Amino acid sequence: MPEEEVFEKSQEKKGKLTVVLVLATLISTFGSSFQYGYNVAVVNSPAPFMQQFYNQTYQDRYGDSIEDSLLTLLWSLSVSMFPLGGFIGSLMVGPLVNKLGRKGTLLFNNIFSVIPAIMMGTSEVAKSFEIIIIARILVGICAGLSSNVVPMYLGELSPKNLRGAIGIVPQLFITVGILTAQVFGLRHLLGNNTGWPIMLALTGIPAIVELLMLPFFPESPRYMLIQKGNTEKARRDLQRLRGWEEVDGELTEMRIEDQSERAEGHLSVLNLFSFQSLRWQLVSVIVMNMGQQLSGINAIYYYADSIYASAGVQENKIQYVTLGTGAVNVFMTVATVFIVEASGRKLLLLCGFGTCCGACLLLTVTLTFQNTVNWMPYLSIVCVIVYVIGHAIGPSPIPYVITTEIFRQSSRPAAFMVGGSVHWLSNFTVGLVFPFMEKGLGPNSFIIFAFICLASLIYIWAIVPETKNKTFLEISQLFDKRNKAKVQGGVQAEACSSENQGPNSEDLAVCVTGF
Repeated sequence: MPEEEVFEKSQEKKGKLTVVLVLATLISTFGSSFQYGYNVAVVNSPAPFMQQFYNQTYQDRYGDSIEDSLLTLLWSLSVSMFPLGGFIGSLMVGPLVNKLGRKGTLLFNNIFSVIPAIMMGTSEVAKSFEIIIIARILVGICAGLSSNVVPMYLGELSPKNLRGAIGIVPQLFITVGILTAQVFGLRHLLGNNTGWPIMLALTGIPAIVELLMLPFFPESPRYMLIQKGNTEKARRDLQRLRGWEEVDGELTEMRIEDQSERAEGHLSVLNLFSFQSLRWQLVSVIVMNMGQQLSGINAIYYYADSIYASAGVQENKIQYVTLGTGAVNVFMTVATVFIVEASGRKLLLLCGFGTCCGACLLLTVTLTFQNTVNWMPYLSIVCVIVYVIGHAIGPSPIPYVITTEIFRQSSRPAAFMVGGSVHWLSNFTVGLVFPFMEKGLGPNSFIIFAFICLASLIYIWAIVPETKNKTFLEISQLFDKRNKAKVQGGVQAEACSSENQGPNSEDLAVCVTGF
């Protein structure tokens, strides 16, 4: 069969959820993404008891109680070291995924989970709060790597018609991790004076599960073929993932991409910023990741407890209401998994940012009049829930999916390094700046978040194309005109032969991507 016929046939044949694909998705997301979410929330509930431990440890060492300013500094370090570690982990993505592969990096990454789990679990026995601070950096590195590598790995395993749904599963497990930490943090479970070391140490269990099970599942076929040149291994892995023997069409597409990759080579972060053909893709990733973190999600959670209290929720019941908010987040992320392929990525982003913008504006009003109008606190609760729903359907999960889709094999690792770095720096910035914003502006802080949501919405509406049900090469072509890349012909299998009989590498690069 001629290659162009094979290629066209592969575009018509829809992929299916096979056992191998489902298990690879669940194991990698539970072993990596779940840990990210768990470690985001794990220190929230036991914070008073951990601070008591810090104070007691200091008193045992120096014979005097710790000063409030020093305790605040040590606790701030314990919290802020996590996003700092995430930033460091993001910088490690490119070198590791190119050297170890996507699956290999996820397995290696568990070092940064098992070791700190042991450290945090034994910190009370060792009478050292420094161990906790160091361990938080290490689990941050784990989160920084997993938040970028898991979407990349699953995006390259998935057929194009399931890529969006599977690409949201990492975010789903992040929300499940957050909810699990909130459940374990209940006072009668582990969120107490004796249970917090166990609660911190539990992050090592998903890592061990992944270490034991993920080796039995395929590496990314695109990585094996394009970067390792191992066609037979790529073929076998693709057959396992798709559940059928006929995978020549997908292999042909990969070979076409491989030829163009040879012309451009693997791009570093510096190359990425100087490459005209990737300019708008890069800007889009930066805008989406900044919008995701600077849109006010952390501020919403910051205000949530006081909003619930003012609405008459008893103090000992607030933790259960917070659990309900976490459950709403999980439920809406599950819903997004099922609707993303029908609705598309762009629509969900627009609806999500639009909902968050409206909720922030209304929340500014409700918080301002919360103490003067009896029913206003209840409207504030509604605003919090609506905001969480809006963020869960678009800004939280979709940027990872689109980052995977709008970059090709040579530029994808560098793109995730940039996107991940922006993500974690923005996260760190909000944590650093918001307390001062809250003190100076109060409820008016949410006007700034509403503006960021609106700016992100306008950019996405004007610039970001719809990517659902398209191959990586087709998506690359969508940006060619905006990037003013020279396109000579389409992506034709016959013009870009997979065998060593076609045009030279430079011609293939122009043929496939317009470089």
